[in-house]
Amino acid sequence: MRIIYAGTPEFAVPALQALIDAGHEIVMVLTQPDRPAGRGMQLKASPIKQLALAHQLSVYQPDSLKPPEVQAAIAAVNADVIVVAAYGLLIPTPVLAMPKLGCYNIHGSLLPRWRGAAPIHRAILAGDAVTGVTIMEVIPKLDAGNMVSHWQTPITDADTTQSLHDQISEAGARLMVEAMHTLQSTGHLASAVQDESQVTYAHKLEKSESSMDWQQSAEDLSRKIRAFNPFPVASTQFKGQVCKLWFAQVHTLDADAPVMAPGTIVQTTPQLLVACGQGVLALELLQLPGGKRQTAQQFVQGQHVQVGEQFY
Repeated sequence: MRIIYAGTPEFAVPALQALIDAGHEIVMVLTQPDRPAGRGMQLKASPIKQLALAHQLSVYQPDSLKPPEVQAAIAAVNADVIVVAAYGLLIPTPVLAMPKLGCYNIHGSLLPRWRGAAPIHRAILAGDAVTGVTIMEVIPKLDAGNMVSHWQTPITDADTTQSLHDQISEAGARLMVEAMHTLQSTGHLASAVQDESQVTYAHKLEKSESSMDWQQSAEDLSRKIRAFNPFPVASTQFKGQVCKLWFAQVHTLDADAPVMAPGTIVQTTPQLLVACGQGVLALELLQLPGGKRQTAQQFVQGQHVQVGEQFY
């Protein structure tokens, strides 16, 4: 089929590659304009643009899809379908109506739970037992279209946003290729209406959310650290330095262990254990300013960490 593909970040890469591999004709790739990145703040192409150029695909990067001249350019390619994955721009109703077979999106949650910008992060933060991906019809209302198919996976104590992101983006690619095969064969995709009573919203992450509050429970803080890996990364203070926390898990102490104030280091070896408002957290991967990520034992030795010192 003649497909317009709209996507921007790494999440969108597997599906574009899968559609190319499946033999579809990608007649236009919509992606956000190049953004400044890195220490030199040089303009950098999105991951989707990089993949598109590698396959010599036509790339279009408007700031908005609302101007008439932009919509005319999209209409001119005469696409059968639009496929969307983390594009990041509103797709106006006239554009949604252009392809004769519709517009379909890969969304990184089990809709109707976690509509919005940060579904994987919010699923971990909320302590959800499972998450997944949904192929859905795109309508003007945010992530509210009918659901075509879905795939789910358990959220384990070892999962981070990065690990789930990778699983979900690959699964979304497989589901979208299957959906496009069905659409090409039959001209139609069966779908189910979302239950509006079950809707939750995955609001965009704020940098301020990344600060550790050691008064919280070890369970909540473990989720925060895993949810904010790889961005924006949970952070705390240690000896006057900002310390990033990349991974941690809940640890169980003996019932007769002394109770210590939240943020206090209660053990340095064989594990780096920190008291929380409820329970104890075992820090496993840390990073100080200007340094590389370190294991807990590398951190303990390098900073001469002592029992009784505090994160705050």
